[in-house]
Amino acid sequence: MELFNSLMEGLNGFVWGPPMMLLLIGTGIFLTFGLRLISIIRIPYAFKQLFKRRTGEAAEGDVSPFAALMTALSSTVGTGNIAGVAAAIAIGGPGAIFWMWMTAIFGTATKFAEGVLAVRYREVDANGNRVGGPMYYIKNGLGPKFYPLAVCFAGFGIIGSLSTGNAVQANSITDALNSTYGFDPRLVAVVLSVLVGLVIFGGIKRIGAIASRLVPFMAMLYIGAALVVLLFNVTAIPAAFGLIFKGAFGLQSAGAGISVGLLMLAMQKGVARGLFSNEAGQGSAPIAHAAAQNNDPVNQGIIAMLGTVIDTLIICTITALVILTSGVVSSDCLANPAILEILQSGKSPTGCETGAPLTAAAFDATLSGFGEHIVTICLAIFAFTTIIGWSYYGERCTAFLFKEKSIPIFRVFWLGAVFVSAFALHFETGEDGKENMVVNTFWLIADSLTGLMAAPNLIALILLAPVVFKLAREYFDKEKIANDGLIDQDDLK
Repeated sequence: MELFNSLMEGLNGFVWGPPMMLLLIGTGIFLTFGLRLISIIRIPYAFKQLFKRRTGEAAEGDVSPFAALMTALSSTVGTGNIAGVAAAIAIGGPGAIFWMWMTAIFGTATKFAEGVLAVRYREVDANGNRVGGPMYYIKNGLGPKFYPLAVCFAGFGIIGSLSTGNAVQANSITDALNSTYGFDPRLVAVVLSVLVGLVIFGGIKRIGAIASRLVPFMAMLYIGAALVVLLFNVTAIPAAFGLIFKGAFGLQSAGAGISVGLLMLAMQKGVARGLFSNEAGQGSAPIAHAAAQNNDPVNQGIIAMLGTVIDTLIICTITALVILTSGVVSSDCLANPAILEILQSGKSPTGCETGAPLTAAAFDATLSGFGEHIVTICLAIFAFTTIIGWSYYGERCTAFLFKEKSIPIFRVFWLGAVFVSAFALHFETGEDGKENMVVNTFWLIADSLTGLMAAPNLIALILLAPVVFKLAREYFDKEKIANDGLIDQDDLK
């Protein structure tokens, strides 16, 4: 296990080295300023469009724009928000949260561009469904010579879905239900496989319908509980922000110097966890947005960018503050030069929790007797919605490479992977650090595959940026009024 962990640490370090971080953040910055900051200043307008009732020409697509966003959120609001934030703090220190924010702020422009291109270059498949995503806008937007790049994305998408959207999620559900309620992993594996099967065999329409109900309800429950915790710990919030900003720039706890190693570790884990959480630049969300009943690419792009705001800037931030204000993390468990080598090995210092147990302990420290149950239930349902959302991503990548006839085979294989991941990947606590090493290893695998998916998509976004800028400019030029801002598109028809 230690050898495999070392190999994955090496792969993760390569995938998330300076080139990938520069490409990810650089693409977001490029798109943000190329779009004249509309991905930031138009966030209130985006919420208005999300709930807007559309009239006029019947929109092509399979699910409503709201359902498309909920499907995208179902695959992002999950273990990344609960276990991923805790793992980022345990491995990269509180400073990792700052780099998650940076990824999210510039990621709104990336998500906007993904949503625009998803609808602009989508196709109708053999079953009459609207399909799209990076592989389609690479093929249709960049032309035949870039087709190998589309194949690479689809291939990484299949493999990444089985890790990011399946193994990590199913294993997190098993661990949460077993540690809190003592549920037998075999029972969890069977029940989870059946529930997932009932949803995914109904296709995108059933996935969208389930996501539209579960995601908003569980998000409000989780946010509500977290706000109660923060209300009790309000005096500790300024110190928590202090830890985040100090750690982001490699400052030692005493403020006496800068550790380049800690700075790079915080940046690496923050960017990786930020992308894992909100998937901005990864290329998964546009697969869902391509199915939206919306004929306007820019309008769907505006809705798409809300995913990053809700997922990272709101839910992940709240989780981080709960952990850092609860008092459950000692100074020895926060990244500092003395324990840098331990953290880089993928382990956690003795006596330090990581992943979902750390978040659960933080909630339970304030909401004694209730906090752990809230986190467990939310994590289980969030992870379930992530599994069904990612199943759609995986099957669309499979269909792109092997046509629609491969979809039933993929769904059966997906259920088998859910069962194996929920049961066979369950580990009991052993010697010190063993369980933490297992948890961190799975996060390393997910991070690495996420990075491999992102590279082809980010290249396509840069090359197709002129199309995004042109469509966005035309859309907002139509909506301008000399004195007071915006009018609805329907008023212009």
